[in-house]
Amino acid sequence: MNDLSRLTNDDEAARERIESAVADMLARTCAWSDMNTGSWNIEGLNAFSGVLANAFSELDADIRLQEAPGFETIDSSGNTQTVHTAPILRASARTTAPVQVVLTGHYDTVFPKGTFEGVTDLGDGRFNGPGLADMKGGLCVMLEAMKTFEAGPFRDRLGYQIVITPDEEIGNHASSAALTEAARSGAHIGMTYEPAMDTGAMAGGRKGSAVFDIVLHGKAAHAGRAKEEGRSAIEAAAELVVALEGLNGKRDGVTFNVGVIEGGGAVNIVPDLAIVRFGARAPDAAAAAWATDSVDRLFAQARSRPGISGHLHGGFYRPPKPRNTAQQAIFAAVHATGQAIGLDLEFIDTGGVCEGNNIFAAGVPNVDTLGVRGGRIHSHEEFVVTESFAERATLSALLLNRLADGRMDGPRIKAMMEN
Repeated sequence: MNDLSRLTNDDEAARERIESAVADMLARTCAWSDMNTGSWNIEGLNAFSGVLANAFSELDADIRLQEAPGFETIDSSGNTQTVHTAPILRASARTTAPVQVVLTGHYDTVFPKGTFEGVTDLGDGRFNGPGLADMKGGLCVMLEAMKTFEAGPFRDRLGYQIVITPDEEIGNHASSAALTEAARSGAHIGMTYEPAMDTGAMAGGRKGSAVFDIVLHGKAAHAGRAKEEGRSAIEAAAELVVALEGLNGKRDGVTFNVGVIEGGGAVNIVPDLAIVRFGARAPDAAAAAWATDSVDRLFAQARSRPGISGHLHGGFYRPPKPRNTAQQAIFAAVHATGQAIGLDLEFIDTGGVCEGNNIFAAGVPNVDTLGVRGGRIHSHEEFVVTESFAERATLSALLLNRLADGRMDGPRIKAMMEN
């Protein structure tokens, strides 16, 4: 991995091409932001998927919209139901080239239709709007970097798979198999376009994330005439919630958070149903196993109460993505490449999760915050830093150049995952 911090003539050409495309990238991102793609707005997601496929057809690649399989959720009655989302955008090119890359991103946002709309110029080089940073801006950066790379001299040396999902913000339950398949189709390096921090810092190690639903059934009875005949599911749930929150601080880096408690009704009826929805984060596989075992133990305790039954759903849907030798090598290469364009990139460990966790779990080292710089994501104050469009698209284009010309040895970095 020599000379990563030096710009070649081809790198300079890529940089100039991207600089000329900044206005178009910003305009496209703002237009995409105006199309609501909240994770449960299936109509909006379906409409946007066609727009996305049309934009990515500018690449010299096979583009298709793949129907996503249904996935199970627990409804407010405690029943399992299968739900469906919008299609997954898949793209592939030059799959027999000596270096292979998997690029991922998502087109859903956390904002339901009608809750956060419109783009505002905040001045000082920042725009506010839904999904500008997370991650429609990142998708534009990915596309422009790939177009620039394909216009250069090294295209035949690098092939790729692109997976853009409609459900990242709700866990990639429908698209996880597509992510794994693409990563395992010979990919050496993964590139994901979640936003970088507004300071420019990028994600290092990531925790794993779990979501659990515990459904508890009791026995209804008249609360005045026959309270003793009832068995309160809410009482059992309350004890369970206290025990779950009590797990915090029991093991380094592991956290639990109960987000929702559902159930019950009229105060004169002993409640026969309660649903506890909660999440957990863990820094490594051993910690995730401990967290899962702890949940199983507390669930068994809840069911051991007289008259209480139930069922548990969920688990660690995103495995941890700790730093290892391969990850450190890719971070070093990205840092050196950033230096070529005046960036001093920092990698910070985070409790957040993304599709980079899935790619890592499939055996592919990856960097997962290659998108635009931005902040206040998942809030109505979400913003994007406009100068970062050129900065981040250039960074990706240069990484692709280096992977293709051998200055960044993707196969060797991948081999570090296997040793």
